[in-house]
Amino acid sequence: MAPVTTIAEIGRHAGAVVTLRGWLRGRRSSGKLVFLQVRDGTGTLQCTVFRPDVPAAVFEAASHLGQESSLSVTGEVRPDPRAPGGYEMAVRDVEVVSQAAEYPISPKEHGTAFLLDHRHLWLRSRRQNAILRVRSSVVRACREYFDDRGFTLVDAPIFTPAACEGTTTLFAVDYFGEPAYLTQSGQLYLEAAALALGKVYCFGPTFRAEKSKTRRHLTEFWMVEPEVAWMDLQGDMDLAEDFLVEVVGRVLRERRAEIEALERDPGALERVKKPFPRITYDEALVRLRDAGKPVEWGDDFGGDEETVLASQFDRPVLVHRYPAQVKAFYMKGDPEDPRLALCVDVLAPEGYGEIIGGGQREDDLATLQRRIAEHGLPEAAFSWYLDLRRYGSVPHAGFGMGIERMVAWLCGLHHVRETIPFPRMLERLTP
Repeated sequence: MAPVTTIAEIGRHAGAVVTLRGWLRGRRSSGKLVFLQVRDGTGTLQCTVFRPDVPAAVFEAASHLGQESSLSVTGEVRPDPRAPGGYEMAVRDVEVVSQAAEYPISPKEHGTAFLLDHRHLWLRSRRQNAILRVRSSVVRACREYFDDRGFTLVDAPIFTPAACEGTTTLFAVDYFGEPAYLTQSGQLYLEAAALALGKVYCFGPTFRAEKSKTRRHLTEFWMVEPEVAWMDLQGDMDLAEDFLVEVVGRVLRERRAEIEALERDPGALERVKKPFPRITYDEALVRLRDAGKPVEWGDDFGGDEETVLASQFDRPVLVHRYPAQVKAFYMKGDPEDPRLALCVDVLAPEGYGEIIGGGQREDDLATLQRRIAEHGLPEAAFSWYLDLRRYGSVPHAGFGMGIERMVAWLCGLHHVRETIPFPRMLERLTP
């Protein structure tokens, strides 16, 4: 019996007879030859069925296989410089595991709604394969960055009793007769963990009930969030910068083939080097005004403003010290100007907008109590959070990075819906 291998490992078996297990991506015939494009999740290989080399029944079966039929193919691995991976297979036997019905996704153009309705099948395409491999590398790079630097992984709860990022984007659920909400961020719980462990991070799904149809928004997305005790805004910006450089570099090393297959210019990512430009909110207002996009002081930036700002740089730009009125209740005020918060947004170039948001947290009990009241939040729901300021409060800071926006930028995608296996949007809950 021939040994079973994968297409990724096919080069190790040149000249040998092996078995591949996979699915039929495509088929074409030319007289006595049938060319099968077989994919197995690690790659695609051309498998050539020559009529004189196989039993008649095998040739007949190979000639009528439908797209995405599952099969087991045995044959000799032969070097072929014309093949994408440098090898092809001379088939000796084909076992049809399951003959597929007529496949709904054809090589013709399909609308986005149709493809999203068939997302469970669309994932099999080369483009979606490439995107999900990049996503996998991003996730691994995030975890290993923090693991290798002494951070402890802390899992934050999904059910929460109150808002973290504002009450207008909460998904409410019934929790045994009591109101609860799907988490908007693990940050508040990470602050508790940081005061116990020093340097922590969480990684998991977050939920925002934003009634937005922009290309940057999902209602369910994944976020990695570090939090560090004894860190100020300057240290937070340094951490975000170093983290981004490491993640981008990791993807370029591991997934350059996928980046290029997506027709993404890797040169734009190769320019992501330290130091990043850093500008204040006030400096950003001047830049926006000079670019013909004036914003009133005190207003937050939308997607258009972020795009204009980021387009002025060839790498991510850090915009810091926004007005406190547009930031969350937990942001610490700037001691040099109480109108401002010690916060930072990292904007990606090429129109991808904010990929990191963070800052220094308010560590004074009385100030935090006042901010909770100003935001109209119930203090009782935050009693445990206020305890962190009663028992050994220290300066601390952190940030959150959305995986989907990061992947969209790295892959050069128009919309974040392709960056997650099964996107959840304002009007989409299936499949």
